[in-house]
Amino acid sequence: MKKLFSILMIAGMFLATGLQAFADDAQEALQFFNNYVTAANSYSPTITTMYSPSAKIIRQVVKPNGELVNVNTDTATYIRQMKIGQAGAKMRGYKNTYTNISVASLGNGAYKVSSLRQPKGETYKLKTYMIVKKINGKWQITEELMQTKEQIFLKYANKK
Repeated sequence: MKKLFSILMIAGMFLATGLQAFADDAQEALQFFNNYVTAANSYSPTITTMYSPSAKIIRQVVKPNGELVNVNTDTATYIRQMKIGQAGAKMRGYKNTYTNISVASLGNGAYKVSSLRQPKGETYKLKTYMIVKKINGKWQITEELMQTKEQIFLKYANKK
């Protein structure tokens, strides 16, 4: 009986340690997301370093009829476009507000941070998520989906 109790105690400690590590990583993933929002809303050039060089970038265009069209791009192209867009956004004072933020473990050290994004001056909210993971000890975005109502992105959609 004593042996069984000891085994259960040790197993419980390992479980508690594992849960604490999960909680710590989930908190770090959330903090990384908050840092991303701050960098984006302050037009910081550091935002470009938050993406993995091989990140999957998806802009999901919401058409006026409600149809969704995914526009995929590579990280390098996205970062080039981001740098160009930052100048205009800064002049307009464009910012996003994020609500309904949640963090979910995907296993293998990856976390999905989901939220609703509200562009400044708009009443609607759009779905967004990013998958983040520690790569060489540094949190990075490995996948991002962001909905947009900007129809200009449709010109980059793959034609079927």
